[in-house]
Amino acid sequence: MANLDSYALTLLTEWGFKLLGALATLLIGRWVAGAVRAGVRRALERGGADPTLVPFLANLGYVVILTGIFIAAGGMIGVNPGSFIAIVGAAGLAIALAFQGTLSHLASGIMILTFRPFRVGDFVDAGGTAGSVQEIGVFTTTLTTPDNVRIIVPNSQISSATIRNFSANHTRRIDLVVGVGYEDDLDLAMRTIREIVTADERVLTDPELQVAVSEMADSSVNFVVRPWVNTPDYWPTRFALVKALKEGLEAAGCSIPYPQRDVHLSRTEAE
Repeated sequence: MANLDSYALTLLTEWGFKLLGALATLLIGRWVAGAVRAGVRRALERGGADPTLVPFLANLGYVVILTGIFIAAGGMIGVNPGSFIAIVGAAGLAIALAFQGTLSHLASGIMILTFRPFRVGDFVDAGGTAGSVQEIGVFTTTLTTPDNVRIIVPNSQISSATIRNFSANHTRRIDLVVGVGYEDDLDLAMRTIREIVTADERVLTDPELQVAVSEMADSSVNFVVRPWVNTPDYWPTRFALVKALKEGLEAAGCSIPYPQRDVHLSRTEAE
């Protein structure tokens, strides 16, 4: 009986210290990981890092440190690090098979955050949805459409489709097609178009405005009108130019034709 009590006391003492040490390692390690996460966040914010990347990188550092702490604590109670990694790997495989779609969104989110095809505030056409980027998350991206509808798009849908970023460049070209009648003076129409477009202060002089006859359509002779503007001025300038061109061409004596067809009737000999 005495031997049994002595063995139990030795076992309790040995494993008790190991368990206490492992528990202390976990508690202290968690505090250290949290402090590191907060420090990384502050350092990135002071350094002017992209606000989209700050929480992602801070949380990534937290997870990496915490994983190392768990491995160290397991080693203190006799868990072989290799076995621990194997268990984690097996569990990770099972989780990956169960959550394939979710992990696909996660991987796509990491790619978007890494390569940054767009930033918060950009107007994009991504995943079949057009809108302003409000938030880039790990699993989803939140867009707001021009009519103020909030749309949440899975990241895998964005990364697997073409992304059009309308805010990436500082300037954009407005493409307009203006038609005049076949009986109108084309040189007069071209001069009038140039005067109207260049009168708008938002139109840039470099790149140069392009006005050219593009085609002889069914009911009109069409001009392509291609001025360049700063990206924020794109829609206001486009709307203003359409109105100004219609009014200016009519004032200059040019007609704005609409689709029409000439029908010729002839009598037959029987009639």
